[in-house]
Amino acid sequence: MELGKINKLKVVRIEEKAYYLSDETGNEVLLTKDQVEKDLIVDEDIEVFIYNDENKNFVATTQKPPIQFEKFAYLKAKKVNKYGAFMDWEMPIDLLIPFDEQNGKMHEGKWYLVFMVKDERSDRLIGSCKVNEFVFFDKIDIIEGDEVDVLLYEKTDLGMGAIVNNLYKGLIFDSDIHKKLHPGDTIKGFVKQVREDGKIDLLLEPLGYKNSIDKNSQTILNALEKNDGFLNLTDKSSPEEIKSSLGLSKKAFKRSLGNLYKQKIIDISNEEGIKLV
Repeated sequence: MELGKINKLKVVRIEEKAYYLSDETGNEVLLTKDQVEKDLIVDEDIEVFIYNDENKNFVATTQKPPIQFEKFAYLKAKKVNKYGAFMDWEMPIDLLIPFDEQNGKMHEGKWYLVFMVKDERSDRLIGSCKVNEFVFFDKIDIIEGDEVDVLLYEKTDLGMGAIVNNLYKGLIFDSDIHKKLHPGDTIKGFVKQVREDGKIDLLLEPLGYKNSIDKNSQTILNALEKNDGFLNLTDKSSPEEIKSSLGLSKKAFKRSLGNLYKQKIIDISNEEGIKLV
C-alpha cells in the first residue's frame, strides 16, 4: 500500500458505515461509505488515494488530490503559523510545509510550487518548495522537438518558468509566448533545446510551426492574441475596416484567413468575427 498515491485495493469486509480494503500483502485501510456513490461488495476492486490522518493512520479516499507523492503541483497556502505553511490540497487535512522545506517566508493566500515528500522523522506526507532538490540537471532523456507535459509556476524577467515531465526545469522565453499563460497552468509544450546546464528551453508550438506562417498570417495571429483570441473581422468586412485594424489589404487578409483556417489555427464559423482555436 503506497502512501500519497492512487492504490487499487480490494474490499475484504463490510461494516455498517465503512469498507475495509486490502492490498495484496494483507495491509488494510478503512474507507467510509460516504466516499462512494454505490454499494461495494466483497472482493470488488476500487481505486483510492492513501494519506495520513492527524494520528498518522492510513486513510483511504476516493478523492483525487492535485498533488501526489514525488509529484509537483501549484498550491495555495491556507495558513502560516509557528509550525510552517499549511497548503490546500483539497483533502480533510492540510499539507504542511515545514520551515526547513521553505525557500523563504511564505504568506497566507499566495500560491507556491510544491513537491510532495515523506518526512523521515514522522512518516507523514509533507510538502517542499526546494525545487532544485527534486529535478534533474543531467541524464536528460528528452531531445529537441519532443512534446512534453509542462506545469507553469513562475513569471521571471526572461519568461515563464516551468516543470517539464515532473522531472526537469524549463523556461518559455517571453519572445516565444503569444498567448496568455498563468502560473499553475498545465499545458503541452515542445522542447526547443536542452541547455548545457540541464535546463530546458520550451516552445508552445512544434518546431517549424512559425516557418509555416507567412508574415500576413502572423499579423492576424498577433492581433488575435492581443485581443483575447477574437477579432471582430471577417472576409465580409470592408477593406477600410481591415486596413485600419491590421494594415492589410482585403485580398491579403482573405488569403491569410484561408491559410490559418486550413491549419486549424482559427475558427471562422462565427459571423461576428474570427476566433483563435
